[in-house]
Amino acid sequence: MGTTEDLFEGPPTGLPAPMSRGSALYRGGADPAVVRHVGGYAPFVEFCAVRGAQADELASDPERLIWFLRSAGPQLADDSTLSAATAIFAGNTIARLRPDAQWTAYEGAPPTVGNRQKQFEVDRLLEGLRSVDDAAVRGLVAVLSDWAREERDESPAMPPRPVTPAAGQPRYVRPPLPAVTYYSREGEPIPYGRQWGADGPDPDSYSVDSHPERFAGLHVVARALIDHLTAVYDVDVQDDPAHAGDLLRERGDVLQAVKVTPRDPGAAALTFVLTGYPGVLVHAGVLQDFPFPVCGCDACDETAETVADRLEMLVLTVAAGGYSERYPVGRKRWSEYALNAFDGSGSESGQGEPAPAAAARLRDAEVRLREVDGGWSPWPLRGS
Repeated sequence: MGTTEDLFEGPPTGLPAPMSRGSALYRGGADPAVVRHVGGYAPFVEFCAVRGAQADELASDPERLIWFLRSAGPQLADDSTLSAATAIFAGNTIARLRPDAQWTAYEGAPPTVGNRQKQFEVDRLLEGLRSVDDAAVRGLVAVLSDWAREERDESPAMPPRPVTPAAGQPRYVRPPLPAVTYYSREGEPIPYGRQWGADGPDPDSYSVDSHPERFAGLHVVARALIDHLTAVYDVDVQDDPAHAGDLLRERGDVLQAVKVTPRDPGAAALTFVLTGYPGVLVHAGVLQDFPFPVCGCDACDETAETVADRLEMLVLTVAAGGYSERYPVGRKRWSEYALNAFDGSGSESGQGEPAPAAAARLRDAEVRLREVDGGWSPWPLRGS
């Protein structure tokens, strides 16, 4: 077998560098390297040998690996080094299932493995194997098997290329957000953003949303972004609750809805919907809604600052022309979007069934996106 870390495609590398989404500066940067084989799983290979299992056979048989991990769960959980090595081995095995699969990481989130259609958070997957019943394990095996066999509908679109700012163009500056300490029921300060260590979130924290008011600063950020767009770009701004109807899913707690439309028919409009949660929903272009936060539960451990990073990245990237949509994609007629960060720091994309929408709206979206094939245009600058 040679070395203990030659079981997967190519030489082992480190995990991909987390993509930062917090900067408001434009800077050049190469696309992140594709990572399919991560090193650091030798302790798991040695563990397999002690138990009389062949690691190379497990690496090529995900079903067998899943059941092996299920039976060895308690031993793996007791050793943090071994547990981390196991997660890497399992992730490499999943990446091996499809030629378009890879490891991905974003700042403030654990790495995942998958493709554009499906992502697997390996650490959480391993935790689940220790607590679910056999039927759930069989379900996971079926999901992996179906995903491995699923045909690729169509090659992904080339990522859009945002423009660099014009000389003297004002930069967006995030307004100060209030510093507030939040407390648990026991009166202890909650260190949001750094609650969980190497063992991950408390299982009970997934169903708890103890202080949603910590996201109130997102309303301040949204209004600052609207002011920035208004000052820099040639746009029409309409503050009217009726524009909440741009969302694909209706919200009942709308406080304000502002639509910012660039005066260029090839550029994507943005609709900001401020909600009573508190949170912000942004409708971008024709078929995509982006929620901020995505989830406010204690396990996700988000803060107004981390969510604001993503909100700013979306808005400033759309304005810079780093946003594209496609619909319908492939035989499944899915909706797709791609974002290439305005500052060159990373990219993201998504694909799936479009959110529930009237047939007429989907037809209009199809026609509209044919007109902007290749991506939405950068917004025109004020006075240009």
